[in-house]
Amino acid sequence: MKAVLLTGHGGPEMLHYGEAPDPTAGFGEVVVDVRAASVNAADYKVRLGGGISSFPYILGRDFSGVVSVAGPGVSDLAVGDAVFGVLDQGVEGAYAEKLAIKAAIIAKKPDSLGHAEAAAMALTSLTALWALEDEAKLAAGETILIQGGAGGVAGFAIQFAKHLGATVITTASPDNHDYVRSLGADRVIDYHSEDFTRTVADCDVVFDTVGGEVQARSYEVLKPGGRLVWIAPAPEGYQPTRTDVHTLRPNVRRDRPHLERMLDLLAAGVVWPPHVTRYSLSDAPAAHRISEARHLRGKLVFEVR
Repeated sequence: MKAVLLTGHGGPEMLHYGEAPDPTAGFGEVVVDVRAASVNAADYKVRLGGGISSFPYILGRDFSGVVSVAGPGVSDLAVGDAVFGVLDQGVEGAYAEKLAIKAAIIAKKPDSLGHAEAAAMALTSLTALWALEDEAKLAAGETILIQGGAGGVAGFAIQFAKHLGATVITTASPDNHDYVRSLGADRVIDYHSEDFTRTVADCDVVFDTVGGEVQARSYEVLKPGGRLVWIAPAPEGYQPTRTDVHTLRPNVRRDRPHLERMLDLLAAGVVWPPHVTRYSLSDAPAAHRISEARHLRGKLVFEVR
């Protein structure tokens, strides 16, 4: 099969389009012919030095495609089923024409959702649902600040938070203000020109998708008893200065119920796919340059087939 091979830690030039062995389906697994694969911020971080000890290595976590092999013990999926999902925690390999995955953690893709859009929504929806619903337990009437609103996870979180009945504040660059408002943001802060700590206060929840100093300063805008839930780390060695708030990190487990929860929300018109920028698999270095710059809207997706 064709795949993008990471040949060593370093810049985007370490990504090479080439050949890799076809995967096989073990017990309870299926092989999926990948139609689309999403690019995540974690991908370039792994490329730069994410602890891989053996090369070549195939990056990529979320995907959409068609089942080509159903392994022993699989009864709920069949060859020809369109499916989407996220590889298990600690497993990668979606930047390829084929992958093997546990059938129990993926879901059937509806005809109404394109492969690129399904790949774009897989990990973003899992992450946002685990963060806001399972971990932060965001409730109607609460106020949430979502850092980095134009990104894939944050964009889904804006829509979901509005569905839950929260007041949504988000940060974004000026070029993305209209976009995040279209997702449902009640207030948008230009992080280039406005210090959110001076204009935002008494938030029930902060959802930080940016990390670094943004997370460190986010504690200032929480009310006592508030919750800061994060998916991007604070500066190394940082310790929160407040003891009257809760710091939460979601365990984004891969499972079918959360993917189907997203599909129910999609069918109800509560959420919709993010803005998608498409690349061919052979253009992985270019996609990584955009991803690493961190100023993108929605999701970058490889159209694999």
